[in-house]
Amino acid sequence: MTGFLTRFATGLARGRRGPWELLATILIAAGVFMLMQPFALGLYTWSFLVTLAGTVMFIVVSHFPE
Repeated sequence: MTGFLTRFATGLARGRRGPWELLATILIAAGVFMLMQPFALGLYTWSFLVTLAGTVMFIVVSHFPE
């Protein structure tokens, strides 16, 4: 697990596409989860912005080098 986290952090610092796409995908998934959960109104309120941020981030990151 430590090797993965080290490679992930190094990829983020160097501006590589893979780790940033993973982070954007996690943001999108978190936003969708926040939208579907029935318990916390605050999470539901922020769900659209989190999903939108993840989507815009994914579009921008898709232009990063491999």
